[in-house]
Amino acid sequence: MSEEQKEPQPEEPKKEEFQFQAEMSQLLNLITHSLYTHREIFLRELISNASDALNKLHFVSLTDEKVLGDDGDLKIEIDLNEEEKRFSIYDNGIGMSRQEFIENLGTIASSGTGKFIKQMTGDSKTDLELIGQFGVGFYAVFMVAEEVTVDSRSYKSEEGFRWISKGTGSYTIEPVELKQRGTRISFKFKEDAGDLASKWRIESTIKKYSDFVSFPINLNSEKANQSTALWSKPKDDVKDEEYKEFFKYIANSTKDPLSWLHLSVEAPVQFKSILFIPEEPERFLMTNDLDTRLHLYVKRVFIQNDCKELIPQWLRFVKGVVDSEDLNLNISREVTQKNVIMEKINKYLVRKLLGEFKEWSEKEKERFENFWKKFGYFIKEGIHTDFANREKLIELYRCESSFEVDKLTSLHDYVERMGTDQEEIYYVYGKNRVAIENSPNLEYFKKNSIEVLYLYDEIDDFIMPSIGTYKEKPLVGIDKADLKLKDEKAAEKDTVQLDAKSKKKLLGYFKDILGDRVEDVIESKRLVDSACTLVSPKDAMNANMERMMKMMDQDFKGGKRVMEVNLSNSLIQHLANIQKKFPQDPLLRDCIEQLFEGASLLEGTLEDPSKMVPRTTSLMEKATALYLKSLES
Repeated sequence: MSEEQKEPQPEEPKKEEFQFQAEMSQLLNLITHSLYTHREIFLRELISNASDALNKLHFVSLTDEKVLGDDGDLKIEIDLNEEEKRFSIYDNGIGMSRQEFIENLGTIASSGTGKFIKQMTGDSKTDLELIGQFGVGFYAVFMVAEEVTVDSRSYKSEEGFRWISKGTGSYTIEPVELKQRGTRISFKFKEDAGDLASKWRIESTIKKYSDFVSFPINLNSEKANQSTALWSKPKDDVKDEEYKEFFKYIANSTKDPLSWLHLSVEAPVQFKSILFIPEEPERFLMTNDLDTRLHLYVKRVFIQNDCKELIPQWLRFVKGVVDSEDLNLNISREVTQKNVIMEKINKYLVRKLLGEFKEWSEKEKERFENFWKKFGYFIKEGIHTDFANREKLIELYRCESSFEVDKLTSLHDYVERMGTDQEEIYYVYGKNRVAIENSPNLEYFKKNSIEVLYLYDEIDDFIMPSIGTYKEKPLVGIDKADLKLKDEKAAEKDTVQLDAKSKKKLLGYFKDILGDRVEDVIESKRLVDSACTLVSPKDAMNANMERMMKMMDQDFKGGKRVMEVNLSNSLIQHLANIQKKFPQDPLLRDCIEQLFEGASLLEGTLEDPSKMVPRTTSLMEKATALYLKSLES
């Protein structure tokens, strides 16, 4: 047969070579030759892209069932050869045509690319979660692969194509025969990425980032993800035991949660969530350093482990997940900080949690008291920092009081019990109940049956002044000098009342002895039995606040105190008589110094007790000598 008579041979499929954009080449060079700590994120990005492709085909099939053909079981298949360190991921989703290869894998949208490159080159420690923000997630694969092959066939076509690149300056596209629609990405792991080429590492990465993708993920033909997210189910279909197990999983806890909220929201934004209140706070929650609060998912793809923008700082004890349909799948930490959708989710979650706490406080008082004892600190922090929800948080505030021994009381309950002539809400800070009830400042309130709130947390000293007033009643610490106290019962004491001249002379002598150590010395209306006490001037810090300031700043100098003297006290009257008859007697000075330092010791501000102890010994010496003399006579 002559050459002219030979049958024509089919042409070989044509392989075309394309050059990447200049910015694209720069980007790939950075990814390929830079070292990052989160290289396993390549798998999240590939699974996310596969999930997107499946979702797109699913939406098309809603109006045209024929597109599924006989391959309606949408899934993601991962094949790993540990020995050869080869990896492939396949999805039977929407697939890509030749032109889509060029548009999707050969070009990066100009918007944001330059900014991304600048950010990467400006900080060698850039977290690779950033890559998602700019729509370049696929290229993360070049962190772990020298050469990548992508085979794909669009659901609209019988033609398949192959894309190959080493992530340098170019890529090729050629036709290939593919029996099924969808996309397969294949590569061999780099030598320095060999630790990722293990079944255990791939499984754990899927568990971490993609456990709740809504399509099955199979690894070497074995199911590797849950595929049905608990939060996506109707709450009536979820058993309590499932919630408890899920909480233990995400919180890494062995205990059941105290409570949970299962939310499915359509407006103002679309998202699903499960929020858990733990049984008790973790030790490190008192600090602001947290590894985990709320997990953020977008369309069931894990985005962030600790999404601080989803919930305010004071609610950091809440655990759970939020899965948004409205957020971009490629959202990053940087944009969540200013994202309007995130702000709306935040406000909704806070509103629902506050509603839950309020319902406990009204209908399940025992449960709320248990919650308050463990998490009340965080509510107090919210009062001090969350001005938008301040009023609601104030209604949740609880503390002990002089009227309630074994119960907590609210500001509302206090006001309900107030006498009609009482103008202020009174509170006092102390280390514990015993310390408070031994305070001289409480004597007047005990005698006149006026309720005082007992505060034990240092943060309370910031909160009460910041609240200021509640239902038009000022909140006032009983250690303030300007209390509106009535003196109607002072005359009942069986003591000799000093005349105005004697009072003025004695108080002036106190002032002369103490000098600039006190702001003033005045007659007390609050003391019943004690001889004297120290209180804060109207606009000054109290003793506890000053103590905290000194802990933070060793150079901090506290303000002067006002010394209140109980002129009906027998000791004070003895001192008045001594002053009248023997004004130069050194005993008078010693007693005044002792009273001042004793009052300072009680309020916790005595810095140097070195003079107090020998003075006490000297005074006891004199007292016992007189006592012996009286016994002998």
